[in-house]
Amino acid sequence: MYMFQKIRHLIYAILLSHIAGALGAMVTISEIPGWYANLAKPWFTPFSWVFMPVWFLLYTLMGMAAFLVWEQRSNIYVRTALILFMIQLGLNALWSVFFFGMHDIGLALMDIAVLWIMIAYTVRSFEKIDKMAAWLMMPYLAWVSFATLLTFSIWFLNW
Repeated sequence: MYMFQKIRHLIYAILLSHIAGALGAMVTISEIPGWYANLAKPWFTPFSWVFMPVWFLLYTLMGMAAFLVWEQRSNIYVRTALILFMIQLGLNALWSVFFFGMHDIGLALMDIAVLWIMIAYTVRSFEKIDKMAAWLMMPYLAWVSFATLLTFSIWFLNW
C-alpha cells in the first residue's frame, strides 16, 4: 500500500507541473501561426515543434524533483522549498500570458528574469533537502537561461 501512495504522490507532483504548462499553452498555441510567426526572431530560434517535447520533459523532471522534496517533509526546509517551487511555477505560466496572450515582450522579459532567479533559489533550496531533486531542476534552469536570451533577442529585434 505504501508504494502505491508514493506512486500517487509522484503522479500528483508531475501533474501539478504539467498543469502550469497547460495554462501557459492555452494562450500560446493560437498565437504561434499568427502574431509570433510575424515577429523578427534571432537566428538561433528553435523550430516551433521543439518547444512541446522539451517542455513536456522539463515539467516531468520538475514534478519528479518536487516529489523528492515532498518525500522529505520532515525536513524543516521543505515548506520554503515548495513555496519557492510554486512561485516559480506561477511565473512560468505568466510568461506565456505576457508574451503570447498580451503580446508584451518587455513584460515577458521582466517575468522571465525574475523566473530565472526564482528557479535558482528553488534549486538551491532543493539542494539542502535532496541533491537529486536539485539536479533534476538543472535542465529547466538551463532551458530558461536559453529562453531568457531568446526573449531578450526577440524584444530587441522588435522594439
